Amino acid sequence: MSTTVTDEQIRALAATAKSYSLALLQWGPERTANGADAIELEHQRRMVSLRAEGVIAILCPVASDTVAGVAIMTVPAEEATKIMAEDPCVRAGMMRCEVLPCHGFPGDTLPA
Repeated sequence: MSTTVTDEQIRALAATAKSYSLALLQWGPERTANGADAIELEHQRRMVSLRAEGVIAILCPVASDTVAGVAIMTVPAEEATKIMAEDPCVRAGMMRCEVLPCHGFPGDTLPA
């Protein structure tokens, strides 16, 4: 690490933290069930729609045999859990979703 960060900088950043929810999607046992491609397309459509509506701030599909994706959601964890329980892939057993409360900081972005 070449950048020095002071205790004061850490406290100042922490004071700006905003609450979010992290949705961690993992592949489930029905991932390759009959009709899975159509269900996954509806999942993708729904996730992109939630992103367009501002419910999902960051959407990250993951190239993995175990993890399907990660979404940072702008709603409280309880609401995010309800939203994700209605996901087509979750309902079909193709994915499992764990929602965890988390914090982010104003101005954080993914590089272009």
